[in-house]
Amino acid sequence: MDRRRFIRQGALSAGALVISGHSPFKQYPLKKPEVIVIGAGLAGLAAAYQLKKEGCAVTVIESRSRIGGRVFSHRISNDLVIELGGEWVGNSHKRMQELCAAFGLELENNQMDTHLIYKNTYQKPGAWDYSDDWNKKFKKILEAYPHLKEADKRQLDRYDWWRFLVNNGCSGRDLDIRELLDSTDFGESIRHVSAFAALAEYAESSEKNEMDLKIKGGNARLADKLREQIGAANIYCNHHVSKVVQKNSVEVMCSNGKRFSGDRLICAIPTFSVQKINWDPGLPAHLSAAINALQYARINKHALHFKERFWKDEAFDLVSDQSPHYFYHATKNQASAEGVLIAYSIGDKAASNANQSDRFLANDVYRCLESHFGNISSLLKGQANYYWGNDAYSYGAYALYGIGQWFELMPELKKKFLHTYFAGEHLADWQGFMEGAINTGEAAADAVMG
Repeated sequence: MDRRRFIRQGALSAGALVISGHSPFKQYPLKKPEVIVIGAGLAGLAAAYQLKKEGCAVTVIESRSRIGGRVFSHRISNDLVIELGGEWVGNSHKRMQELCAAFGLELENNQMDTHLIYKNTYQKPGAWDYSDDWNKKFKKILEAYPHLKEADKRQLDRYDWWRFLVNNGCSGRDLDIRELLDSTDFGESIRHVSAFAALAEYAESSEKNEMDLKIKGGNARLADKLREQIGAANIYCNHHVSKVVQKNSVEVMCSNGKRFSGDRLICAIPTFSVQKINWDPGLPAHLSAAINALQYARINKHALHFKERFWKDEAFDLVSDQSPHYFYHATKNQASAEGVLIAYSIGDKAASNANQSDRFLANDVYRCLESHFGNISSLLKGQANYYWGNDAYSYGAYALYGIGQWFELMPELKKKFLHTYFAGEHLADWQGFMEGAINTGEAAADAVMG
């Protein structure tokens, strides 16, 4: 049983109305519900789009001045667009692919071939690997995953991924590189990540761990297409929800004095923002506890715009044991002599880098790369930086399920609360992907319709 089936069945047994399920009763035989959606990220937009197709009146309320949420495409020059937020569409992300096809959005290959700098030795793709011994051990671990019983999975959830690797014979250089790469995936040290959450992601994802595709022209184009279908007049940006009252219906109040009323509410925002709303009646104790326990990954994206692509390889990414520890070519497939590398840092490194000047961060990059690629400082044209750990609405890039949390928190976070249904990547099968936001938004809309 994979995570998708387990979470659905676990939520049903707890009496929850799960995001992927349908009520056996039609609640609106004569009149379709009027629905308010809080949040114009992909989860909220996907929910609103689904409801609009069903003929429902929909209002979307968004605190930011833009739509897209944590999908944040940034034009760094006239020719080049980079992603300061959600980056990849995976080969197994079927709903993202279907929506892109329906809206005429082209998906381009965005797979990378990883270079390595370890103990100041540089190696190209194909010239480095884990030891044969560890590769054989990890292959057996992945092959055993489909046969794990529920009790086995719950046991794995009780300790961290680093400990799991050590217990299964990963050590020395293998462990060092594994920790660098895997911590990049989760946005915090793997010493804080549930061993089950990590193993399940690696066992169920594509060969490149879903780092496969990207929307040509910027991922925010999908948000724009969804807005066109929903109707721009139905989306209110710069409206910060301050209070939600649930009685026979729902009333949403904004800090600017605007009020919106509806039959049902879909709350598609990060847990940090959920908690900032004054709920009347108040959130259930179990839900508040789950919100308080869930952390979000601290990720800093430092984009460096160079006059030429000195790295030569279009599919360039690189992991190093320095700070920052991950680089990737952010303008792959974009026709230009110029290019952008994103220096990507996580956790404590990200928090530290966010406090530094552009000059300091650039010098960090030079120190890491110049001994292997020559003088690159003269090629730098400009920089852009975004630290998700200080984002006013999420205080992190994506949800991080820690030790003992996967089977305890998620079922609580998914439960319907009076007239309110929840959505967002924190409720998805895998955290940190646009596919998860879309899936949970559409499923919440299905649940509203019953």
